Amino acid sequence: MDITTFAGIVVGLALIIGSIVLGGSIEIFINIPGMMIVFGGTLAAIAINYPLNEVLMAFKGVFKIYKQQKVKPADVVQTMVRLAEVARREGLLALEKIQTDNPVLKKVCQLIADNAGEDFIKLTLRIEITAMRKRHAIVQDIFKKMSSYAPAFGMLGTLIGLVQMLSNLEDPSTIGPAMAVALLTTFYGAFLANFVFLPIAGKLKAKSEEEVLMLQIIFEGACAILESNSPKFISDMLSSFLSPSERMQRKE
Repeated sequence: MDITTFAGIVVGLALIIGSIVLGGSIEIFINIPGMMIVFGGTLAAIAINYPLNEVLMAFKGVFKIYKQQKVKPADVVQTMVRLAEVARREGLLALEKIQTDNPVLKKVCQLIADNAGEDFIKLTLRIEITAMRKRHAIVQDIFKKMSSYAPAFGMLGTLIGLVQMLSNLEDPSTIGPAMAVALLTTFYGAFLANFVFLPIAGKLKAKSEEEVLMLQIIFEGACAILESNSPKFISDMLSSFLSPSERMQRKE
Protein backbone atom coordinates (compact mmCIF):
# COMPACT_ATOMS: atom_id res chain seq x y z
CA MET A 1 0.00 0.00 0.00
CA ASP A 2 1.44 3.39 -0.98
CA ILE A 3 1.96 6.05 1.67
CA THR A 4 -0.76 8.42 0.43
CA THR A 5 -3.44 5.71 0.57
CA PHE A 6 -2.36 4.64 4.04
CA ALA A 7 -2.20 8.24 5.26
CA GLY A 8 -5.63 9.01 3.82
CA ILE A 9 -7.22 6.04 5.56
CA VAL A 10 -5.57 6.76 8.90
CA VAL A 11 -6.23 10.52 8.88
CA GLY A 12 -9.82 10.12 7.65
CA LEU A 13 -10.73 7.53 10.27
CA ALA A 14 -8.95 9.51 12.99
CA LEU A 15 -10.90 12.67 12.20
CA ILE A 16 -14.27 10.91 11.98
CA ILE A 17 -13.78 8.79 15.10
CA GLY A 18 -12.22 11.73 16.95
CA SER A 19 -15.21 13.98 16.23
CA ILE A 20 -17.58 11.23 17.41
CA VAL A 21 -15.66 10.66 20.65
CA LEU A 22 -15.43 14.39 21.37
CA GLY A 23 -19.19 14.74 21.00
CA GLY A 24 -20.12 11.74 23.12
CA SER A 25 -19.84 7.97 23.25
CA ILE A 26 -18.94 5.97 20.15
CA GLU A 27 -21.38 3.29 21.26
CA ILE A 28 -24.37 5.40 20.23
CA PHE A 29 -23.15 5.18 16.63
CA ILE A 30 -23.36 1.39 16.64
CA ASN A 31 -26.68 0.03 15.44
CA ILE A 32 -26.77 -3.55 14.18
CA PRO A 33 -30.14 -3.37 12.34
CA GLY A 34 -29.01 -0.21 10.55
CA MET A 35 -25.77 -1.89 9.50
CA MET A 36 -27.71 -4.87 8.22
CA ILE A 37 -29.94 -2.64 6.09
CA VAL A 38 -27.09 -0.63 4.54
CA PHE A 39 -24.40 -3.32 4.17
CA GLY A 40 -26.80 -6.12 3.35
CA GLY A 41 -28.97 -4.04 1.05
CA THR A 42 -25.98 -2.70 -0.90
CA LEU A 43 -24.47 -6.15 -1.38
CA ALA A 44 -27.85 -7.61 -2.32
CA ALA A 45 -28.42 -4.90 -4.96
CA ILE A 46 -24.96 -5.50 -6.43
CA ALA A 47 -25.57 -9.26 -6.50
CA ILE A 48 -28.81 -8.65 -8.40
CA ASN A 49 -27.12 -6.24 -10.81
CA TYR A 50 -23.95 -8.23 -11.62
CA PRO A 51 -22.95 -11.89 -12.05
CA LEU A 52 -21.26 -13.47 -9.04
CA ASN A 53 -17.92 -13.90 -10.84
CA GLU A 54 -17.74 -10.16 -11.60
CA VAL A 55 -18.55 -9.22 -8.00
CA LEU A 56 -15.85 -11.58 -6.71
CA MET A 57 -13.42 -10.25 -9.32
CA ALA A 58 -14.10 -6.71 -8.09
CA PHE A 59 -13.29 -7.47 -4.46
CA LYS A 60 -10.24 -9.55 -5.40
CA GLY A 61 -9.06 -6.73 -7.64
CA VAL A 62 -9.30 -4.20 -4.81
CA PHE A 63 -7.31 -6.43 -2.48
CA LYS A 64 -4.66 -6.93 -5.16
CA ILE A 65 -4.36 -3.24 -6.01
CA TYR A 66 -3.99 -2.08 -2.40
CA LYS A 67 -1.55 -4.89 -1.62
CA GLN A 68 0.84 -4.70 -4.58
CA GLN A 69 3.65 -2.21 -4.84
CA LYS A 70 3.29 0.61 -7.35
CA VAL A 71 5.34 0.13 -10.51
CA LYS A 72 7.03 3.33 -11.62
CA PRO A 73 7.08 4.26 -15.33
CA ALA A 74 10.81 4.97 -14.96
CA ASP A 75 11.36 1.34 -13.94
CA VAL A 76 9.54 0.12 -17.05
CA VAL A 77 11.64 2.45 -19.22
CA GLN A 78 14.80 1.09 -17.60
CA THR A 79 13.62 -2.47 -18.22
CA MET A 80 13.07 -1.78 -21.94
CA VAL A 81 16.53 -0.18 -22.15
CA ARG A 82 18.08 -3.29 -20.59
CA LEU A 83 16.21 -5.45 -23.10
CA ALA A 84 17.60 -3.29 -25.90
CA GLU A 85 21.11 -3.81 -24.52
CA VAL A 86 20.59 -7.58 -24.40
CA ALA A 87 19.19 -7.60 -27.95
CA ARG A 88 22.15 -5.60 -29.27
CA ARG A 89 24.74 -7.67 -27.44
CA GLU A 90 23.29 -11.17 -27.89
CA GLY A 91 20.68 -10.80 -30.64
CA LEU A 92 16.86 -10.80 -30.63
CA LEU A 93 16.64 -14.52 -29.84
CA ALA A 94 18.20 -13.86 -26.43
CA LEU A 95 15.04 -12.05 -25.35
CA GLU A 96 13.21 -15.38 -25.38
CA LYS A 97 15.14 -16.33 -22.23
CA ILE A 98 14.25 -13.16 -20.30
CA GLN A 99 12.57 -13.93 -16.96
CA THR A 100 9.88 -11.50 -15.79
CA ASP A 101 6.73 -11.55 -13.65
CA ASN A 102 4.94 -9.29 -16.13
CA PRO A 103 3.00 -11.58 -18.52
CA VAL A 104 2.59 -8.83 -21.14
CA LEU A 105 6.31 -8.05 -21.15
CA LYS A 106 7.06 -11.77 -21.38
CA LYS A 107 4.74 -12.07 -24.39
CA VAL A 108 6.36 -9.06 -26.06
CA CYS A 109 9.83 -10.52 -25.53
CA GLN A 110 8.66 -13.72 -27.18
CA LEU A 111 7.21 -11.79 -30.12
CA ILE A 112 10.44 -9.83 -30.57
CA ALA A 113 12.46 -13.06 -30.44
CA ASP A 114 10.17 -14.49 -33.11
CA ASN A 115 10.84 -11.34 -35.17
CA ALA A 116 7.15 -10.43 -35.26
CA GLY A 117 6.27 -7.29 -37.16
CA GLU A 118 5.47 -3.95 -35.57
CA ASP A 119 1.84 -4.17 -36.73
CA PHE A 120 1.39 -7.56 -35.08
CA ILE A 121 2.90 -6.38 -31.78
CA LYS A 122 0.73 -3.26 -31.96
CA LEU A 123 -2.39 -5.38 -32.52
CA THR A 124 -1.46 -7.70 -29.63
CA LEU A 125 -0.95 -4.83 -27.19
CA ARG A 126 -4.08 -3.05 -28.39
CA ILE A 127 -6.06 -6.20 -27.56
CA GLU A 128 -4.33 -6.36 -24.15
CA ILE A 129 -5.18 -2.71 -23.42
CA THR A 130 -8.79 -3.08 -24.57
CA ALA A 131 -9.34 -6.25 -22.52
CA MET A 132 -7.70 -4.72 -19.45
CA ARG A 133 -9.76 -1.54 -19.69
CA LYS A 134 -12.93 -3.60 -20.02
CA ARG A 135 -12.11 -5.63 -16.89
CA HIS A 136 -11.21 -2.51 -14.94
CA ALA A 137 -14.31 -0.67 -16.14
CA ILE A 138 -16.54 -3.44 -14.76
CA VAL A 139 -14.81 -3.30 -11.38
CA GLN A 140 -14.98 0.51 -11.27
CA ASP A 141 -18.66 0.44 -12.22
CA ILE A 142 -19.44 -1.99 -9.40
CA PHE A 143 -17.99 0.33 -6.78
CA LYS A 144 -19.58 3.40 -8.35
CA LYS A 145 -22.93 1.60 -8.18
CA MET A 146 -22.27 0.69 -4.55
CA SER A 147 -21.55 4.35 -3.79
CA SER A 148 -25.05 5.20 -5.02
CA TYR A 149 -26.79 2.20 -3.44
CA ALA A 150 -25.35 2.74 0.06
CA PRO A 151 -26.92 6.21 0.66
CA ALA A 152 -30.20 4.97 -0.85
CA PHE A 153 -30.37 2.08 1.58
CA GLY A 154 -29.31 4.46 4.34
CA MET A 155 -32.36 6.58 3.56
CA LEU A 156 -34.50 3.44 3.43
CA GLY A 157 -33.26 2.50 6.90
CA THR A 158 -34.09 5.98 8.13
CA LEU A 159 -37.65 5.68 6.81
CA ILE A 160 -38.03 2.29 8.49
CA GLY A 161 -36.80 3.80 11.76
CA LEU A 162 -39.18 6.74 11.47
CA VAL A 163 -42.14 4.46 10.88
CA GLN A 164 -41.21 2.44 13.94
CA MET A 165 -40.76 5.65 15.96
CA LEU A 166 -44.10 7.13 14.91
CA SER A 167 -45.87 3.91 15.81
CA ASN A 168 -44.72 4.37 19.40
CA LEU A 169 -45.55 8.06 20.05
CA GLU A 170 -47.41 7.29 23.27
CA ASP A 171 -44.03 7.30 25.04
CA PRO A 172 -42.36 10.68 24.35
CA SER A 173 -39.14 9.63 26.09
CA THR A 174 -38.40 7.17 23.29
CA ILE A 175 -38.67 9.70 20.45
CA GLY A 176 -35.16 11.18 20.81
CA PRO A 177 -33.26 7.87 20.95
CA ALA A 178 -35.42 6.38 18.22
CA MET A 179 -34.74 9.37 15.94
CA ALA A 180 -31.01 9.03 16.56
CA VAL A 181 -31.12 5.35 15.60
CA ALA A 182 -33.14 6.14 12.48
CA LEU A 183 -30.57 8.70 11.31
CA LEU A 184 -27.67 6.31 11.84
CA THR A 185 -28.48 4.40 8.65
CA THR A 186 -28.10 7.62 6.66
CA PHE A 187 -24.72 8.10 8.34
CA TYR A 188 -23.66 4.56 7.43
CA GLY A 189 -24.69 5.05 3.80
CA ALA A 190 -22.89 8.39 3.46
CA PHE A 191 -19.77 7.03 5.15
CA LEU A 192 -19.55 3.96 2.91
CA ALA A 193 -20.23 5.94 -0.26
CA ASN A 194 -17.77 8.78 0.34
CA PHE A 195 -15.04 7.13 2.39
CA VAL A 196 -15.00 3.60 0.97
CA PHE A 197 -16.68 3.00 -2.38
CA LEU A 198 -15.94 6.24 -4.29
CA PRO A 199 -12.26 6.34 -3.22
CA ILE A 200 -11.88 2.71 -4.29
CA ALA A 201 -13.42 3.48 -7.69
CA GLY A 202 -11.05 6.44 -8.07
CA LYS A 203 -8.07 4.31 -7.10
CA LEU A 204 -9.05 1.68 -9.64
CA LYS A 205 -9.33 4.30 -12.38
CA ALA A 206 -5.89 5.72 -11.57
CA LYS A 207 -4.41 2.21 -11.51
CA SER A 208 -5.97 1.43 -14.87
CA GLU A 209 -4.40 4.53 -16.43
CA GLU A 210 -1.03 3.58 -14.92
CA GLU A 211 -1.20 0.13 -16.48
CA VAL A 212 -2.17 1.58 -19.87
CA LEU A 213 0.89 3.84 -19.67
CA MET A 214 3.09 0.82 -18.87
CA LEU A 215 1.76 -1.05 -21.90
CA GLN A 216 2.37 1.96 -24.12
CA ILE A 217 5.98 2.18 -22.91
CA ILE A 218 6.44 -1.55 -23.55
CA PHE A 219 4.96 -1.23 -27.04
CA GLU A 220 7.12 1.73 -28.09
CA GLY A 221 10.20 0.10 -26.61
CA ALA A 222 9.50 -3.18 -28.40
CA CYS A 223 9.08 -1.43 -31.76
CA ALA A 224 12.34 0.47 -31.23
CA ILE A 225 14.18 -2.77 -30.39
CA LEU A 226 12.82 -4.40 -33.56
CA GLU A 227 14.16 -1.46 -35.57
CA SER A 228 17.61 -2.12 -34.02
CA ASN A 229 17.79 1.29 -32.42
CA SER A 230 20.56 1.90 -29.90
CA PRO A 231 19.78 1.59 -26.16
CA LYS A 232 20.67 5.29 -25.78
CA PHE A 233 18.14 6.28 -28.44
CA ILE A 234 15.47 4.06 -26.85
CA SER A 235 16.18 5.55 -23.43
CA ASP A 236 15.82 9.10 -24.74
CA MET A 237 12.64 8.25 -26.66
CA LEU A 238 10.90 6.45 -23.82
CA SER A 239 11.83 9.23 -21.38
CA SER A 240 9.14 11.27 -23.13
CA PHE A 241 6.59 9.22 -21.16
CA LEU A 242 8.07 10.41 -17.86
CA SER A 243 7.45 13.56 -15.88
CA PRO A 244 10.26 16.16 -15.73
CA SER A 245 11.13 15.14 -12.17
CA GLU A 246 11.40 11.46 -13.16
CA ARG A 247 13.65 12.38 -16.08
CA MET A 248 15.95 14.28 -13.76
CA GLN A 249 16.15 11.33 -11.39
CA ARG A 250 17.11 9.01 -14.25
CA LYS A 251 19.90 11.35 -15.31
CA GLU A 252 21.24 11.43 -11.78
